Amino acid sequence: MQTLFVNRSLAAVLTLFAGASLGAQQPATPAAPPGAPVQLDAIIAVVGDVPITRFDLREALLAKIQRGEVKEPTDSASDAVLQHDVLDDLIQDELLIQKAKDLKIEVLDAEITPDVDRQVRDTRARFPNESEFRNALAKASLGTPEEYRRFLMEQFRRQMIRQKVLRKLNQDGKIVPINVTDAEISAEFEKAKEFIPKKPATVTFKQIVIAPTATAASREAARIKAEAVLAEIKAGADFEKIAKRESMDPQTRETGGDIGWARRGENVPEFDRWLFGNSFLAALQPGQMSPVIELPLGYYIIRVDRVQPGEVKAHQIVIAPKIDSLDVARAQKLADSVAKLWTGGAPFDTLAKKYHDYAGKEETNILTPWVRDSLPASYQKAFLLRKPQDVVTFQIPGSAQRPDVPKFVVAQLLTADEAGERTLEEMRTAVRSELSQRGGIRRYIDTLKKQTYVAVHLTGVPADNSAKKP
Repeated sequence: MQTLFVNRSLAAVLTLFAGASLGAQQPATPAAPPGAPVQLDAIIAVVGDVPITRFDLREALLAKIQRGEVKEPTDSASDAVLQHDVLDDLIQDELLIQKAKDLKIEVLDAEITPDVDRQVRDTRARFPNESEFRNALAKASLGTPEEYRRFLMEQFRRQMIRQKVLRKLNQDGKIVPINVTDAEISAEFEKAKEFIPKKPATVTFKQIVIAPTATAASREAARIKAEAVLAEIKAGADFEKIAKRESMDPQTRETGGDIGWARRGENVPEFDRWLFGNSFLAALQPGQMSPVIELPLGYYIIRVDRVQPGEVKAHQIVIAPKIDSLDVARAQKLADSVAKLWTGGAPFDTLAKKYHDYAGKEETNILTPWVRDSLPASYQKAFLLRKPQDVVTFQIPGSAQRPDVPKFVVAQLLTADEAGERTLEEMRTAVRSELSQRGGIRRYIDTLKKQTYVAVHLTGVPADNSAKKP
């Protein structure tokens, strides 16, 4: 258990995130009569040699209510049931924490520090100054910022330990999912459906992305420029300085053409052949430089710096051909033509193979439902009044390599599901999996209870009579 200043106050943390004082969201505690003894806390359960206090239970229950996982009880009967359930969760957690010792599972500070630091920063950012931040921590019984950080470290540590324990037990076959009936699935769904977030509006679609292409004359001019750059480097010019001056790739120009470590498959096949080689071409060795290579985006000069198994570190210079407004207009006209062909019955795969921008790594099939609100603005606008099977053409921003050159999308909307309540059929598989896994964990926890001293002393809540001393 935690020391008194920590109090395992997850509810206090949640309230702190909401920017309100803890007292504003809890029933007021009547003041004790003058001279009367004040009860600081009471032990309501013991797991092994670790006590669980009434304060622990109250804070865990309040946290569940504030997270929307359960409803606040309205009568003594529902309150007793909820207390029992939450206390049982606390007992399970403590049993898993103690099992971690047997499994020699630990969590190092380095594993949780980034998440803790992020949460401290996010919490601090909700207050206009340091003084209000400290006052809010004090009102939430979380002490100083340093104490608050130590509290978070302990909470994140316990959470990760439980995750590691369950993962280890699953890997070792100790947790065996149980069979679940349709009636149990229906009952669980009815109990939980008011806490299940509503499903967002989603779409699925296919698309052909068309990128403007340069004219033959423009490509030839770029090739001649690239050959001149290569000759300058061979004559002794510094590769990095030339890259900063001449390269047209905005992502690597400022770093002198440094592309970092590359793995096979991360770039187009023609690029990979120079880095990793194949049966027809030996890979460049450290210090070697390629000739001018023609790739879909332009002309490249590659210099390999270092090689290690599966990875190559390299620099590049990119000379891209000029693409003007006439090239963009030609791409838009092509997109309109592709849309007519598609609407007229031409096979999608045939059209995609001929016209899609595979070199730009654009996707063709978006078959996993995509939340409408998370789509790029151009897609949201294009799909706004469309129905499934409609084909629409629209413009999107250019790639990271050519941000100044827009592309054109020809897309067919496949499905368009509106936002709303989730149905049992939509959730059946997920509920079955959750209940099956939860049941397997419960069965394993029951074996731990038989091996560990577990005693419950909570008035008005059914006690666990399985307490045994090992």
